[in-house]
Amino acid sequence: FQDQAMMKTISGGSCNLNVPAKNSYRMVVLGASRVGKSSIVSRFLNGRFEDQYTPTIEDFHRKVYNIRGDMYQLDILDTSGNHPFPAMRRLSILTGDVFILVFSLDNRESFDEVKRLQKQILEVKSCLKNKTKESADLPMVICGNKNDHSEIFRKVRTDEGENLVSSDENCAYFEVSAKKNTNVDEMFYVLFSMAKLPHEMSPSLHRKISIQYGDTFQQKSFRMRRVKDMDAYGMISPFARRPSVNSDLKYIKSKVLREGQSREREKCTVQ
Repeated sequence: FQDQAMMKTISGGSCNLNVPAKNSYRMVVLGASRVGKSSIVSRFLNGRFEDQYTPTIEDFHRKVYNIRGDMYQLDILDTSGNHPFPAMRRLSILTGDVFILVFSLDNRESFDEVKRLQKQILEVKSCLKNKTKESADLPMVICGNKNDHSEIFRKVRTDEGENLVSSDENCAYFEVSAKKNTNVDEMFYVLFSMAKLPHEMSPSLHRKISIQYGDTFQQKSFRMRRVKDMDAYGMISPFARRPSVNSDLKYIKSKVLREGQSREREKCTVQ
């Protein structure tokens, strides 16, 4: 990890947030089409469920936290279920720190896809770990979505999902409903715990702050008048754009060549 003095800056109008590079993480969400990946991300970011389905090519989001005076940054990569560019999927895996693999409980093929993805992630990360000599764990949640549907439509048994994670203490299985918001908070809580991140990053355990409070957001004395007893805040960066492919490639290359175990990635571009 890079020295704490190395900072990552996010600029947004008059908002200027400094996040230590060592506290910057990327969460990658993978799975087949129409399984609810974007719905889970929407629940995480906004607490909302979108009824209308819109195919995802690749969406990028950023959330910044002030937790007990310390700044954290979580980049979220919501990937396409069609995987039109296999090389891009591999790059997404290489640059990911935590993973959510989503399938639909009423779709057997989507479960088979998650099994393939799990295997690919373990293989790709194992190869990178061997080259960098890193010993970091690989936090991963396998998520069976749409458990609000009738059992009549279920195609994947609970024990089959549990079997995928039984031999890995850094991997957990949850059956959730993005539509009903069932087990979503619990899933994120466990994922962040496995990643040794503050559990306050979970959707229900911090105060949501808008960008207008950006200037005071990073201050260690930051408090909202009505929530004086809360010391965890989260703010979505509204114009965050995905770091360039070239930036991600340089990040991976620097790790492989051991030019310093940098967590620094391309700065967020804000319009």
